[in-house]
Amino acid sequence: MSQRLPQRRNTFDISDELRGMTFNFAAALPGRASSRHTIRAYFRWVDTYLADIAGMKPTRGDARIQRMMALPVDTLNQSLSAQQLRAWLGRLVYAGHGKQGVEQARAAIVTLADLLAEAEWLDDYTAAAMARVRPPKAEAGQRMGRWLSIDQLRLLMESSRQIATSENQKYRNALLSTMLCTMALRREELSAARWGDLSLQNNRVVLRVHGKGRKMALIDVPRSVMRVLERWRRALGGSPDPASPLLRRIWKGGRIASRGISPDGIWFVVERSAKHAGIGHVAPHDLRRSVAGALHEAGVPIDKISRLLRHSNVAVTERYLSRLPKVNEGAVLMSDILGMDDDWPGYEYD
Repeated sequence: MSQRLPQRRNTFDISDELRGMTFNFAAALPGRASSRHTIRAYFRWVDTYLADIAGMKPTRGDARIQRMMALPVDTLNQSLSAQQLRAWLGRLVYAGHGKQGVEQARAAIVTLADLLAEAEWLDDYTAAAMARVRPPKAEAGQRMGRWLSIDQLRLLMESSRQIATSENQKYRNALLSTMLCTMALRREELSAARWGDLSLQNNRVVLRVHGKGRKMALIDVPRSVMRVLERWRRALGGSPDPASPLLRRIWKGGRIASRGISPDGIWFVVERSAKHAGIGHVAPHDLRRSVAGALHEAGVPIDKISRLLRHSNVAVTERYLSRLPKVNEGAVLMSDILGMDDDWPGYEYD
């Protein structure tokens, strides 16, 4: 959102004592959030809020974590109010965010205000007023997103290799895109994967996936992933530490970093790959959605799809699949009935 919302005029002057003071949101939040995925999402929403309301430069990756560890208290006092929160949530709805996303955005800012009030950096009245803010109605559920065809998935995987600027980056990107396009992983799950999460069970290679809400599941690793994984393992030197990240950052020049790639880094690789492939905007979750849709169209039983997606029950998977765009070709059939083919004279006015 490029347009900056107007800042609130304080009803009181911020004392000199507040100027230069910071609040460690990263340290205060874990006791209020259910999982590291929620924490990461709250960081993202708070960063977006401060960019939209206070005009701060958006951050990502390590820079965002550093910001969350030292939020400027004077800026927070000027930026947090019920009126500004309500206006910001309205802009999210207008921008097309779904109900779940808007509710999470509200929860992130309300939690920040509440923690500030507990630390006596924000007055209780303001925090309570913000807690009473309810977002405007948004489209129910998640955003529709993209549902890629099998050919588009193949094209994206190939493009992830083509955008690489070094051999090591090519191997890393190939593993990243292949795992997303076959194993239906969330970007947070892929970022959190460690070499020690791979194991041999009953002669099958499986990956232990750390999912939402401290859930854990085992997923069979396809042969296609194992081939790419072995090339990446050789690039790392052959015997990675079990506690080390499965996927890592790549420095300029192709040197492999010791730190893992962040969820935002995964998003960046997918976005660039899709752009290079000419298939428009694609988010990592679109790949998860596309895997589910492809399996459903291929006649795979829904219980198997549900296990792959790691849903709590099959009913959740049914709702998930119901959001995929259904074939609705009545207009196409009517066009055929009318005989409106390429030779139809109406096209001469194009």
